[in-house]
Amino acid sequence: MKGIWKYSHLLPQIEDNCKITLGEGGTPLVRSRRLGPAMGLDNLYFKLEIANPSGSYKDRFAASAVSDLLQQKMRFCLATSSGNTGAALAAYCAAADIKCFLTVVDGAPAGKMKQMQVYGCETLMVKDFGKNGDVTKAIMADLKKTAESFGTAVQISAYQYSPVGMAGVQTIAYEIAESMLNTTDHVFSPAGGGGLTLAVVKGFNKWKEVTPGYRVPKVHCVQPVGNDTISGALRKGSSNAEEITASTTAISGLQVPSILDGNDVISMCRATKGTGYIVADELIYQCQQELANQEGIFCEPAGAVAFAGLKNALANNEINGNDTIVCLVTGHGFKDAASADNIASGAVNYYFMDGAESFEYINSRINTIL
Repeated sequence: MKGIWKYSHLLPQIEDNCKITLGEGGTPLVRSRRLGPAMGLDNLYFKLEIANPSGSYKDRFAASAVSDLLQQKMRFCLATSSGNTGAALAAYCAAADIKCFLTVVDGAPAGKMKQMQVYGCETLMVKDFGKNGDVTKAIMADLKKTAESFGTAVQISAYQYSPVGMAGVQTIAYEIAESMLNTTDHVFSPAGGGGLTLAVVKGFNKWKEVTPGYRVPKVHCVQPVGNDTISGALRKGSSNAEEITASTTAISGLQVPSILDGNDVISMCRATKGTGYIVADELIYQCQQELANQEGIFCEPAGAVAFAGLKNALANNEINGNDTIVCLVTGHGFKDAASADNIASGAVNYYFMDGAESFEYINSRINTIL
């Protein structure tokens, strides 16, 4: 079967007639042609989760979570999201004929909101949700209580809330392990609440269970400075994630002040000999632009966070030039139109030229590169 269900033997048991797929998974693992060599790295790869049907790795989560809802004969999905989870759940619920209700974090990008709504879900943005720790905690508790009153669970891309959905995300690790055998040394993963990073480690560990001799790579957790709940604690040797009062990063999707899967991320990343990296928003935006301009990879800012973490690792002399490295590129650039506008604003654009002027300009520009 297509999609994540290629790995059915490693996923929660779902009846075949309940398995929903839109072709998620099987995403490209692309070797860097320019950035890696320029940084002295011979074996840098980008895992392009932007190639999933709704544009992010969250489609893997949605495929598993919505299939489970179908198996439970649920007629609705209640979820919360900063954007990508909501878009993915809305798409898969539409395919499954399940009504989707989404409580969205304050400030979710308009592009992500529109995408959710196009799929037909009902959205509600709550003031300070995802920005203020106390508000976020209260909303999460209310959502959980509401879901339980209807005999179901609230769908959040965290093991604490939706372990079945998160099992689908583990297929990222299965694909890397299957494609690269025992050659991967490092995997860099962005984190908000930590679910993706935890899923990747769990996936590699699961693969090792069924593949004798498999070597689990070092998995590193990368967070923006304004949402350092996990990475700082992981790096300094603490065993516990650190909840913050408010998330101050502008990086959509990684504004998660609560701990969620943080404690497990710390223990399991550390077991792989991975560490944490904390990166500035400015570096993330720079990396987003470099990926687009030099590799042809158009991702949203959160999708460039892993690469920003790799840059820090190089600066700290924690990576060798011959290491094999995978950076997860998690969401497509169309998800965050504002950041795309900032990149495009630096492009050279001329309008309303006549034919002669335009060809004169093109010729002059070509001559500058010959």
